[in-house]
Amino acid sequence: MSLPAAGVPAGAGAHRLPTRADPVLFDLDGTLTASGPGILASVRHALAVLGEPEPDGASLARFIGPPLLESFVAECGLDEPRAWEAVLAYRGHYEVVGQYLNAVYPGIPEVLDALRADGRRLVVATSKAEPYARSILAHFDLLDRFDAVVGSLLDGGRTAKAEVIAEALRRCGGPAPVMVGDRHHDVTGAGAHALPAIGALWGYGSADELWAAGAAVVLADPLDLIPVLLG
Repeated sequence: MSLPAAGVPAGAGAHRLPTRADPVLFDLDGTLTASGPGILASVRHALAVLGEPEPDGASLARFIGPPLLESFVAECGLDEPRAWEAVLAYRGHYEVVGQYLNAVYPGIPEVLDALRADGRRLVVATSKAEPYARSILAHFDLLDRFDAVVGSLLDGGRTAKAEVIAEALRRCGGPAPVMVGDRHHDVTGAGAHALPAIGALWGYGSADELWAAGAAVVLADPLDLIPVLLG
């Protein structure tokens, strides 16, 4: 089992990771693709349209991963109606520009192909709106590698990661799944369903964040998933 260069903190790995997990659930932003530039560009656009001040860099960075409405409230101090205005302005920019300011992480296609060759079912479970998730995966020729793509609803429903994972489990109906994701929301969302989670350190979260959330293991490179999941 590969581990990050930072090593394993004392007490880490309390969850046992299934070695033949099927299906495998993947987050999208920060796990399959480096989506930060497009998300942040669309956040900046939305705030400019509304005449709202842009938060500091750390607050902006926290937009990557969590539900969008939640982030406009938490990071920009907007009330919910104003946050919905920001979400709509964001979507107008993201549909045309933001979703394409993105790149697949090196090694991800090889990982997906290796898992599929072994007969694994693959499912995307993301807090991103489901139509955008499907569009991005199609743009990068990844869509046909997945058996299902589950995201949030455009009306604001199913945004919490635990809700997304619940729907993913309903659709795939598979035993002993595992979640791969780069933020604490992925780990705690999986934990709500008693699923082990693999922390993706190549994304936007830190090793401390992932271990603290309860990750079963934290990996430094996408290719490390192959021996962990197929070992």
